[in-house]
Amino acid sequence: MIKIELPDGSIKEVEAGISGFELANLISPNLAKAALAIETNGTLTDTTTPITCDAKVKIITAKDKSGLDILRHSCSHIMSEAVKELWPDVQVTIGPSIEDGFYYDFARKEPFTTDDFAKIEEKMKEIVNRDEKIERIVVSRAEAIALFDSRGEKYKVEIIEDLPLDAEISLYRQGDYVDLCRGPHVPSTSKVGTAFKLMKVAGAYWRGDSNNEMLQRIYATAWADKKDLQAYLTKIEEAAKRDHRKLGREMDLFHFEPEYAPGAVFWHDKGYKVYRRLIEYMRNRQNHNGYEEISTPRIMDRCLWETSGHWEKYGAHNYSGQTEDGKMFCIKPMNCPGGLLVYKQGQKSYRDLPLRMAEFGKVNRYEASGALMGLMRVREFTQDDAHIFCTPEQMEEECISTMKLIFDIYKDFGFDNIKIYLSTRPEKRIGSDEIWDISEKSLANALDRHGYAYEINEGEGAFYGPKLEFILKDAIGREWQCGTIQVDMNLPSRFDISYIGEDGNKHQPVMLHRALFGSIERFLGILIEHHAGRLPLWLSPEQIVVAPVTSNFDAYANEVANTLRKHGLTVKVDTRNEKINYKIREHSLAKTPVIMVVGAKEEENKTVTIRRLGSENQTVKSLDEAVKELSTEAQMPHLYE
Repeated sequence: MIKIELPDGSIKEVEAGISGFELANLISPNLAKAALAIETNGTLTDTTTPITCDAKVKIITAKDKSGLDILRHSCSHIMSEAVKELWPDVQVTIGPSIEDGFYYDFARKEPFTTDDFAKIEEKMKEIVNRDEKIERIVVSRAEAIALFDSRGEKYKVEIIEDLPLDAEISLYRQGDYVDLCRGPHVPSTSKVGTAFKLMKVAGAYWRGDSNNEMLQRIYATAWADKKDLQAYLTKIEEAAKRDHRKLGREMDLFHFEPEYAPGAVFWHDKGYKVYRRLIEYMRNRQNHNGYEEISTPRIMDRCLWETSGHWEKYGAHNYSGQTEDGKMFCIKPMNCPGGLLVYKQGQKSYRDLPLRMAEFGKVNRYEASGALMGLMRVREFTQDDAHIFCTPEQMEEECISTMKLIFDIYKDFGFDNIKIYLSTRPEKRIGSDEIWDISEKSLANALDRHGYAYEINEGEGAFYGPKLEFILKDAIGREWQCGTIQVDMNLPSRFDISYIGEDGNKHQPVMLHRALFGSIERFLGILIEHHAGRLPLWLSPEQIVVAPVTSNFDAYANEVANTLRKHGLTVKVDTRNEKINYKIREHSLAKTPVIMVVGAKEEENKTVTIRRLGSENQTVKSLDEAVKELSTEAQMPHLYE
């Protein structure tokens, strides 16, 4: 007999060799019906896997994240089987699960199109209805090569030949379809259900190498049930409407020139107003929280990043070049070395600490062309960076005050649902384990002391220190990683910075790296999509448009606009010879928050008719009342904090 500990802490004594499915059936027939896999002492395996010794076991269903991943990966095999049945000459390669779905790469002479999707989905449903048993088979290398070679699957043969000699080779069979895979998979094809949909087809190089042949990648999504699938499709549809690239064009905010400056933003007047407003807001926040502001050169000697360790870690993503005198320079990919050099100017005392140095530093990093995506992924961006130099005793308190600042800032922009990850030491890192222990503990203590819930993100810290990552959830439920706080006790040593302590001796400060927006560009992209382009009045580049009904009222329209401008509002007067309804539609498309219509009655009564973006209703107010209301609403949050 062996002892099985279940997630609720209960113990079951069972015969050694019991399968995961049999254990699930002992607990509950309904659980056995829902079981997709088992987790034994932290390892995921098929439900047919025998349990031979005492273990902690969890039955995995589609309600578990890992269960949904297994369902999606099994669905990728079903899609591959369907494609092979429809087009036997197609060669299959790889098909992993990904966020929200899966893909499979195929080699085929004729291109797939979205017109093929209905046929493939119908065949997939047929395979699901067959309820084909999914069976794991362990074979020798020679057997696996012979099998796939006989089927003309050269890509599978290549994968097997590249595996380590001692690697266990497992195949998964469902009906006549066989695939090379580590697994685990669901017990049978019916367990996948029919809550899947093919989404798009794209090109992909074999093994991600542009020197290899181009394959065809079919992306799909899969969910536990039709309700979840529909919710996802609705979210995708809403996301398309909110796409910041589309709204950026409609609002005339920015554009890109992939041929001349890939991954760099060309800001238009309206977009640059919002960009500057974000900086103004953050500058105000930092001024009221004890920050100094610095600016460091964009091009510096490459040796700085070699000293910091960034070059060894990220050198391939840096822009650098040699000057005529033989020196190697680098366009800065991050601001840390510059901040350290500023700190080194003049002797520091413990009385000077904490020293909080902020910088709106423009940085450049090479990203692959295929990874670029509007404002969300660029090669040139501005970080709202800061480096806080403090004593070890001040470290936790500085983390706590920075977290409070982060939460206050996100609330001002309409983000209340925030998740925190504590990312711990990566495999490749600098510094001793003792330093990492202290750094990780300081972040955990700061979180615990303030009662913040968080998850551990094992091995995802920076190479020089652990970090907190702040994940925002937007209006349609998508998550975005923005702010970070990193505890660094390694770069201060590498750059030999110090302060004079109370004892009169030199001590090494702790350095906290901190970004709150993350980058101005990306945060603005998130804001546009979160608000669907309807930015708050204080952040809108064009807050008010005054539109006279006819040219007879241009003078009054300009009088209204001048009054509004005197109270700090951004106003445009639309005196074009167009019908008023045309003007309203056009400015609504441009996401202007307030449209003021003026005509005979308004001029006579010194009033304005106000239409708010997104509302069909309109209100009539006196000019004085409108000025008072809008000037208050347009006030930047915490301007006089």
